[in-house]
Amino acid sequence: MRSYEDPLYTEARRGARKRDKYRCRMPGCTNKKKLQVHHIIPCSKAPHLRYEVSNLITLCRDCHASIKNQEHHYESLFIEIVNS
Repeated sequence: MRSYEDPLYTEARRGARKRDKYRCRMPGCTNKKKLQVHHIIPCSKAPHLRYEVSNLITLCRDCHASIKNQEHHYESLFIEIVNS
């Protein structure tokens, strides 16, 4: 089963988008279109956090692409955002 077909993952993503009020949470961006859900701490490092809404943040496609290969630089910022 692919991860996007996993009902637990679908529910976690839904919960993150709802918590984030269906908008990008990158500071300075308020985009409400083409939203994606990003794992703050990658599943490869913490598989036990895969379905935890507290480890997910909503980003628009452009902001998500802008952090590619730099995700570790954003971990503490994103954790602070979802915990506020």
